[in-house]
Amino acid sequence: MSLRQFHLVFITLAILLFLTFGAWAIYSYFSSQELLYIGLGVGSFLLGILAVIYGVWFVLKMKKLKIY
Repeated sequence: MSLRQFHLVFITLAILLFLTFGAWAIYSYFSSQELLYIGLGVGSFLLGILAVIYGVWFVLKMKKLKIY
């Protein structure tokens, strides 16, 4: 496994972790009505979106550099 492939796998796992944690936090908010959970959920979803943007940027950069 190349460093590029490892990086893509790591980014994908990070995105899945952010989205899963965000979903759990939102679910916990509806169960307990604590504002901390809504903040954690929204923050986690935002980080997930940023990770997706970073992943797309990384793939485009690798294509530009012709590193497959």
